[in-house]
Amino acid sequence: MEGVNSSSSISDLDDLARLLDRPRLNIERKRSFDERSFSEMGIFDNVNSPGGWETPVSSARNSFEPHPMVAEAWDALRRSLVYFRGQPVGTIAAYDHASEEVLNYDQVFVRDFVPSALAFLMNGEPDIVKNFLLKTIQIQGREKRIDRFKLGEGAMPASFKVIHDPIKKTDTIIADFGESAIGRVAPVDSGFWWIILLRAYTKSTGDTSLAETPECQKGMRLILSLCLSEGFDTFPTLLCADGCSMVDRRMGVYGYPIEIQALFFMALRSAMSMLKHDAEGKEFMERIVKRLHALSFHMRSYFWLDFQQLNDIYRYKTEEYSHTAVNKFNVIPDSIPEWVFDFMPLRGGYFIGNVSPARMDFRWFALGNCVAILASLATPEQSAAIMDLIEERWEELVGEMPVKICHPAIESHEWRIVTGCDPKNTLWSYHNGGSWPVLLWLLTAACIKTGRPQIARRAIDLAEARLLKDGWPEYYDGKSGRFIGKQARKFQTWSIAGYLVAKMLLEDPSHLGMISLEEDKQTKPVIKRSYSWT
Repeated sequence: MEGVNSSSSISDLDDLARLLDRPRLNIERKRSFDERSFSEMGIFDNVNSPGGWETPVSSARNSFEPHPMVAEAWDALRRSLVYFRGQPVGTIAAYDHASEEVLNYDQVFVRDFVPSALAFLMNGEPDIVKNFLLKTIQIQGREKRIDRFKLGEGAMPASFKVIHDPIKKTDTIIADFGESAIGRVAPVDSGFWWIILLRAYTKSTGDTSLAETPECQKGMRLILSLCLSEGFDTFPTLLCADGCSMVDRRMGVYGYPIEIQALFFMALRSAMSMLKHDAEGKEFMERIVKRLHALSFHMRSYFWLDFQQLNDIYRYKTEEYSHTAVNKFNVIPDSIPEWVFDFMPLRGGYFIGNVSPARMDFRWFALGNCVAILASLATPEQSAAIMDLIEERWEELVGEMPVKICHPAIESHEWRIVTGCDPKNTLWSYHNGGSWPVLLWLLTAACIKTGRPQIARRAIDLAEARLLKDGWPEYYDGKSGRFIGKQARKFQTWSIAGYLVAKMLLEDPSHLGMISLEEDKQTKPVIKRSYSWT
C-alpha cells in the first residue's frame, strides 16, 4: 500500500497489530501430479513473489489442445454484444430467443458483464471493456430516484439497456438502479465489481491512463464515500439488504453477507492501487487502510469456521457481558443447524454466510469464498482449507454441474418464511442450492491461486460434458445439479463467458494477475486456533 504514511497505517493500530500475530495453521497435503507438473513448468513459481502474478503471456499458452466448445462459446459470446453509437459497450444477459418472457435479460448487467470483460481482456480485446467502464461511470453521474427517494451519488446501476431508434437514427441508454428490479433492491455489488474490473483492465493492458482520468477517479471516490461512511454500526463489515448481490432475491442473506464483504475487501484493495496520491486520494487511502485492518481481523476471526471452531461454538456460554466475552455475538448453541455437524470435515474450513447478533448463517456460499481467496481476505492457510473442503465435499458443492451457489438448500416451513414462498427459489433451484456454470471461472481462479489446478480441470470436464449440448443454461436444478433449471434461460452470456475464462486461466495461469491480489504484509493474518487431526 504505497503512498500512505506510517502514521495513517500501522502505527495507529499497534494493539490490533499485536492481536494479528497469531500462529498459522500447519496444513500438510500431498501434491497431485497436476501440481507437480505445473510447478516444474514454472507456472506457479511467482505465486508468492513480491509483485504477485504478472500478466504477460506465459510459455504454456499453446500447451493445451483447444476444446471444440471454445469456438462455439466465442461465437455465442460475440452474438451477445450490445452497441451504443456503433461502439460495443457490453453484453446482454441472455440470448434466449425461445423464451417468451424477455424481462430484463436483454440488458447489460454490471455483475454479469465481468466474466465477459475478462474473456475479452484475456483474448487481447480491451476496447469493449474500456467502453463499458466509461459508459457506466457516466450513468453513475445521473440523479437516481426510486419513487420519491434519492439514492446515494456513488450508486452504480444494476443494468442498462440501449434503445435504438432506426427512424431518428439515435441511441438512448436507460439504466436501472433497482427501481425496476424484482424486489426494488439497489445492487451493492455493482460498484465493487466496477472497481475490480477497472483494475483488471489496468493490469491486463498496462494502461494506467483510464484509471487516472478525472471521471474514473471521481467514480471510485463516490463509491468509496458511499461504503466507507460512518454510522451507528459497530462492525467493519457492510450492512446490506436481501437481494443486493448475485443472490438478487430474498434468501435470508440480509445483514452482512459473505459475498458483499469479500467484494468490499477486494474493491478497497483494488482502489488503493489506482487512487491518485493527491489530497483527495490520500484521504481515502488513510480511510481504506484503517477499514482493511478492521475488516480482515473481523472476517478472519468471526466468519471463519472449521472443525475446532464449530466445536467451540457448540460449547459457547451465553449472556456474557463485558470485553472479556468469548461469545461476542451471543449466539445460542442450540441454533446451530444439525446438517453442519455432518458437513464439516476434520480437514477443511470456510467463511460462513453471515454473522450478526445472535445469528450465524452456516451456509456455504461459493462466490464469497472464492473471492475471499482471490482478494487474499483468506490467509494462505485458510485458502488451502477452503480447497480441502471442496475436495472433501465434492458431491455436495460441485456435483454433476459446477458450481453450487450455496449449500444446503432451505425447505419446508423455513423456505416459506425465509424466501416469502418464492416460486423460483424452491428446493435445490436458482439461488436456493442451484448450480451456476458462471461460478466455474471463480473456482478455477481460486484453484490456480492455491496451486490446485487439478480441481479446476475436474470441474471443467464436468461442464464440457453438458454445457454446449444443453444450450448454455443459466443454472441447473437438483441436489447434484443434474437438471436444467426450470426457469433457466438458454445461451446465458455469463455461463458462456465463465467457461471461456476458466479455460483461458487454466491454459495460461499468468492471466490470474488481472483478478488476484497477493497477501498484504501490513494486514497480518489472524488465526485464533489450529487444526488438530488424527
